[in-house]
Amino acid sequence: MTDSDPDLPEMQKDAQEGDSPEEKGPSAAELEAAGQNSMFGSGDMGEAAPAPAPTPAPDPVTAPAPTETNQPYRVLARKYRPQTFSELIGQEPMVRTLGNAIERDRLAHAFLMTGVRGVGKTSTARLIAKALNCVGEDGQGGPTIDPCGKCEYCTAIAEGRHIDVIEMDAASHTGVDDVRDIIEQVRYAAVSARYKIYIIDEVHMLSRNAFNALLKTLEEPPAHVKFLFATTEVEKLPVTVLSRTQRFDLRRIPADLLAQHFGKICSLEGVEAEAEALAIIAAAAEGSVRDGLSILDQAIAHADMDASMGSGGGVNASRVRDMLGLADKGAQRRILSHLLSGDAKALLVGIDEQYALGVEPLALMRTLMDLVHRITVAQVSGGEPDAPSEDERAALAEFASKLGAGELHRLWQLMLKGHDEVRQAPDPLVALQMALLRVLHASELPDPGKLAKRIEEIAANGVAPATQSAAPAADGGAAPVASASRASRASSLNWGEIVDQIDNSGQLRVAQMMRDRIRVIELAPERLIFELADDYNDDPIPDIRDAFFKLTGKRWQIERASGPDAEGAQPSLREAEEAEAKATQDRIRAHPLVQATLEAFPEGELIDPDDKVARSASGGRNWN
Repeated sequence: MTDSDPDLPEMQKDAQEGDSPEEKGPSAAELEAAGQNSMFGSGDMGEAAPAPAPTPAPDPVTAPAPTETNQPYRVLARKYRPQTFSELIGQEPMVRTLGNAIERDRLAHAFLMTGVRGVGKTSTARLIAKALNCVGEDGQGGPTIDPCGKCEYCTAIAEGRHIDVIEMDAASHTGVDDVRDIIEQVRYAAVSARYKIYIIDEVHMLSRNAFNALLKTLEEPPAHVKFLFATTEVEKLPVTVLSRTQRFDLRRIPADLLAQHFGKICSLEGVEAEAEALAIIAAAAEGSVRDGLSILDQAIAHADMDASMGSGGGVNASRVRDMLGLADKGAQRRILSHLLSGDAKALLVGIDEQYALGVEPLALMRTLMDLVHRITVAQVSGGEPDAPSEDERAALAEFASKLGAGELHRLWQLMLKGHDEVRQAPDPLVALQMALLRVLHASELPDPGKLAKRIEEIAANGVAPATQSAAPAADGGAAPVASASRASRASSLNWGEIVDQIDNSGQLRVAQMMRDRIRVIELAPERLIFELADDYNDDPIPDIRDAFFKLTGKRWQIERASGPDAEGAQPSLREAEEAEAKATQDRIRAHPLVQATLEAFPEGELIDPDDKVARSASGGRNWN
């Protein structure tokens, strides 16, 4: 600021006018002349314009703060990439193994990190490179599981610019020539670091010939070389490569641990986030930190947009559900309730409401399956259901108390089948509606296990006999009533079915004897009175009693009657079959067309196609 500045306060102008000539700065004319000379040159080339003395700024006027250079935005997945093993979450067994190996100087020459996407394979490889080459802040350290992150080597490796740490993407370097370059370079010692490290990402993408070319070097590399491989598809690697590496399987990160990690990041970013929202993001990440951070990044941007529009900031559950196209938790439980109660109309209305809100049919089916799974686990374990909110835990506990294990398993099977149909259907919404309606109507069917048990009970004990009318005739009707009562008792159980069950149980001889010789007089639960159809003197009662015991597990009262006591006995099964066959044949012979045919062909015979004995007696002719 100069003395010619019109904005200078009046007190400062007076003070400057009162200063001595030695302290007074250049005038406005001199400054203007100096500016003209610097731009257009001086009119007198022989004289140089005197340099104006700098004028100190007055104390009351402060200079504006310098503006920081704008850095490009880094996504959360890169900004919060682990820089030490302590920041690597969910992989404690691997960290412990590596720490022991470094401490005891038992380092392998090749490491293989495998696992699903976003669990830290490449980050682990870089951390191993830092751990092996770190020299500490004083420059005297050795390999350590806790690299300092401040020495030249740690800094250069973290920034990806260290000359001795070569990172190669096998997806774009798949051939033998790329591997040949590695083979030629490993002979030379590291330029400055302790180890020369090759990080090969997506190593399963190398060609078969490239793997074969690398085998010898991978088996016996120089002492100063370490290989670090990372892959998501370890099954594609040759066995010869797997046998030459030390393998670490990086696990999926549990949802609760992911939610805690995301909460810390939100605190560092200065963003408020609901616990339920973080739980939803962690569940959607499916064990991948990178996927979860990408969703969180999007959720934070969504919250910032809402804050700028005046609707409140922060990451909350409703916004995350809308962003991911997930169904509301309350709506999920209502749809499941309609499904179990058999309310088809309310079920379809609930599905349409969720579809109108942007929920995908396949996502809705998955959420219903997740509910059934959590209800089943809560029922089996007897503990509190896994849910982020108290209301949801109470609702799931109520479902678990009302539903049986068989119902839950049948519900899961039907939903699993419906999930495949919805995924493959040309119209997922229609497929979802039909699949859930099938589940709804299937809930009205009897339980197959209970039904089978009921059938077994009927087979063992028989059906309950019909209620008898206890109104005997008043005069002279005692004998007819007794006969009718006995006939009714004889027909209360199906003798033919009982004989068939004994036959199917493997007691063929006894079943055939009962079929041919037993005339039932009275058949009731655990009681049988019979008459023999022949005059043989043997006693079949022990065989029959043993057969009934093996079939029902109970001791039956078996009695044999004869003479007047055998009045009202039913024909044996064989006799009944023969009588029915004779009646059928007589009915056929009485038909006018058959009679006319037999008159035209006097030697003609009626042959039963199922009667093999009759067919063999007729000479085995195939009558048509």
